[in-house]
Amino acid sequence: MEDSLTRPSSPAGLSCYMAVSQLLGLTVIAMTGAWMGQYRGGIAWESALQFNVHPLCMIIGMVFLQGDGVIAVFDYHRKKGFADMYSLHSWCGITAFSLYFIQWLMGFSFFLFPGTSFSLRSRYKPQHVFFGVFLLVLSIATCLLGIKELLLFNIQATYSSFVPEGILANVLGLLLIVFGLVIGYILTRDEWKRPPLAEELALSMDFKTLTKGESPSGSQ
Repeated sequence: MEDSLTRPSSPAGLSCYMAVSQLLGLTVIAMTGAWMGQYRGGIAWESALQFNVHPLCMIIGMVFLQGDGVIAVFDYHRKKGFADMYSLHSWCGITAFSLYFIQWLMGFSFFLFPGTSFSLRSRYKPQHVFFGVFLLVLSIATCLLGIKELLLFNIQATYSSFVPEGILANVLGLLLIVFGLVIGYILTRDEWKRPPLAEELALSMDFKTLTKGESPSGSQ
């Protein structure tokens, strides 16, 4: 009885939207793999196919695999004698890479590092959430720029003829946008946010009381 009161059931529709977001994410990964495999020759490290590691790793996850993706494209450019960091796609990509690293360090410092006060965590949390959403948007924008750039480099002469590779890449871009919209919708629904725990409410009230020059017990 007590457990049912302290653990509210999942809001209506949340499970459905979460399932849709995961399905879109897996579809995007599968389509990227199909694109690289069917039209770009596959994936390999020590060959001309090394560049294909970059888009696949970027879309799978800018958090866990972004290091491999960045290294792959720089190493590929070095071997081919191509210039680095001249396009908008590359600028957005390195910005996202840097901000993700900073976001991870800040998150670890405020939320996982022992001894961080609740007041500091409370003040930093809105910024952490904001930059998390911003990084998702920036990552999707970077992927879209990369898709366009890759198409122009490889099939510019036939792109306007609605060739299969161009259509697949365009649909991939649209799915990335839809994926971002679904995630954004989930994140902005207040009724789907986790309610604060009892200890969080107590600490929050004590912090607000102390900032007003009062004691935690409310005495003047």
